[in-house]
Amino acid sequence: MHYSGTGWRGYERFIGTKLFYPGYTQEMQNEILKSQSVQNLIEEMAEQQTQQLEMEQLAKGSRVKKYNREKQKQARRKELETMAGSIAKKCVTSMDDQGKKKVRVLVTMVDIILSRLYDQGVYVKESQWEELRKTAEYAQKNNQTLLLLPAHKSHIDYLVINYVMFRLGFQIPHIIAGENLDIPVLNKLLKSSGAVYIRREWGDDALYKAVLEEYISLIFQKGFNFQCFVEGTRSRLGKVLSPKLGILKMVVESFAKGRFSDCWIVPMTASYDKIMETQSYADELLGNPKQQETLLGVLGSASVLMEKMGRVDVRIGKPYSLKEWIKEQNELRGPLDILNEGEQKSTVLKSLGYRVLSDINAITPVMPSALVGTVILTLRGRGAGRSELIRRMEWLTQMIRAKNAEVVAIPGMTTDNLIDRAIAIHDQLIGQRREKDLLEPTFYGIDRFELSYYRNQVIHLFVEEAVICASLYTIIKKGGGKLDQRMQFSTLLDEVTFLSSILKIDMIYKPGTIEDNTHRALQWLVDNNVLYFDQENGWVELSQVERNSGRENYDFLCFLIWPFIESYWLACVSLFTLTPPIRAPQDKPVYVDNSLFIQRTQALGKTLYFQGDLSYLEAVNKETISHAFSRYEQQGVMVRKSYKQPKVWSEVALDTRYIPERYSSYLIPEGRLWELAERIGKFRREGKNRRDNAAVSSRVLKLAHDLAEQNNQSSANQKMLLKNASKL
Repeated sequence: MHYSGTGWRGYERFIGTKLFYPGYTQEMQNEILKSQSVQNLIEEMAEQQTQQLEMEQLAKGSRVKKYNREKQKQARRKELETMAGSIAKKCVTSMDDQGKKKVRVLVTMVDIILSRLYDQGVYVKESQWEELRKTAEYAQKNNQTLLLLPAHKSHIDYLVINYVMFRLGFQIPHIIAGENLDIPVLNKLLKSSGAVYIRREWGDDALYKAVLEEYISLIFQKGFNFQCFVEGTRSRLGKVLSPKLGILKMVVESFAKGRFSDCWIVPMTASYDKIMETQSYADELLGNPKQQETLLGVLGSASVLMEKMGRVDVRIGKPYSLKEWIKEQNELRGPLDILNEGEQKSTVLKSLGYRVLSDINAITPVMPSALVGTVILTLRGRGAGRSELIRRMEWLTQMIRAKNAEVVAIPGMTTDNLIDRAIAIHDQLIGQRREKDLLEPTFYGIDRFELSYYRNQVIHLFVEEAVICASLYTIIKKGGGKLDQRMQFSTLLDEVTFLSSILKIDMIYKPGTIEDNTHRALQWLVDNNVLYFDQENGWVELSQVERNSGRENYDFLCFLIWPFIESYWLACVSLFTLTPPIRAPQDKPVYVDNSLFIQRTQALGKTLYFQGDLSYLEAVNKETISHAFSRYEQQGVMVRKSYKQPKVWSEVALDTRYIPERYSSYLIPEGRLWELAERIGKFRREGKNRRDNAAVSSRVLKLAHDLAEQNNQSSANQKMLLKNASKL
């Protein structure tokens, strides 16, 4: 391939509004700066700053002359216009006539990189792209934007999606990209290929927000394609994250203001046999410092480029109109105010975000390597024989397809071949026992923590069923006969409601009420002989078929959800470390630097894991723990104070209603916080390496007591806060 190219390489005739024309970059910057919204804000800010200066001068006894005021205001206005120009220059892409050459260079590089890394190819579904082509042609005629909303799994996502759009003759999109990717050499190529570099956070910077909003409005007004990752960041867990609605909010507001007539929402996903970042993800989740991205960091290292990582499958959902979707919401919920801040606007944005995530889950294919990893991590024991691995893979494939989901098929390969292929791709994660006297090949997880990334790619398909099984486990774990291991549906629904609510930040549930979803998922479990439901008497229990098979399918579903339950239990018991020290007032909250608190929680989790009181090392991952704390904050268990100086940070404390009680200075397993921990603990996995509840509670509370005594020590951020407060 040559960067100057002809045909598709030349990129002269693509579907979409004209792009890569002379003066595009300067034109967009000028329109942003001259826009009414930006000019009005600059005028307002200049007036505010001038008034502030007047007040300061008057306080010093200086006279404020009229000509001085106008001169000062003009100076403030000029400074603000310069600042706005700098922001626009940073954000606006370089997609002018010279940019096309850089796009060709980047496509050439990407073609080489993908052919090396994903040597088995990049695959698409022709029917999906043909439907997108029709939508794109309609959008082009009506000067409308394709709003591409892919899942975010890897830095390679940026390259793969643009590469496919380029190859198939679509206008490549403007892509929201974090400033962390604005790195030497690569930044100019990416900016010419549509990268819109933005800050991770802009807080109260009204000028930055106004410039970015105006730029996004212009993109949609002119009908240029646009892409952002609705999750906001790469998922380190392998499953989709809860939506971040900042950019979507700007799009919806722009539509509500009449800046553009309509756009077409296109859910997308790129699925990989192997993600090059999983090792760095695991390091981050275990609490190791995040490494700053570099060119080699994005593309991997020389050794990574020599790896063979299988294939990439790109899927897209059925495009739908934003205008029609909002019309449906108005019909469903009544007239909605999406211009002004409030509950209605928040509800619409959340509904759109979760609709997109649900669409992404629906189109995401399960890769063969994810099947192998999932089976290995959802079997009891130290490993799996080849025959068992084949049997369970075939069962799982059948169950996934029964859910109307896609398992990527590789022509000419048997299940046996797929296992060998997966092990070759993931030779650092999946191993084969080499002892000479084994009766059959036996496989095991070398790095179960990192391998869990691939298991989590399956959980969205079975999350409601897994929650039901974990809820029923609260009675099954107690043992006894069949009559002792059953539960009334009303009780089961209560348990499902509680667990679903606790995990709502981490799990994407299907649309509908909790009761409807539970009935539907329970029926699936009954149809597949996992559970039996005596509808006449209301009892739910394991089916006889499942009992006869050693509970393997039921256990599989529990194994999917248990690591997350463990994380939320760990996060809950770690809240005991926020107890005021012995010599401090026990009825007043003690605030702890959040980053220090996360480190403490992970240290507590690792200690409990290696001492046998925690079943999964994955439970100490930073991302799920942070989600758990966010959920407990929503529930009023803990409170948070956020600050912006010297950088963005926060401190956390227990709500006074949840401060634990002491007896003879020691924490005791009583009170509202312990009741919550016990309620979550009911769903946890029992095992031969776990101590009984009394032993666990005494050990956990002893460790929490020791950590709580450190709460009178201020962090560097807290010391700076106190220092600044003392100056006031």
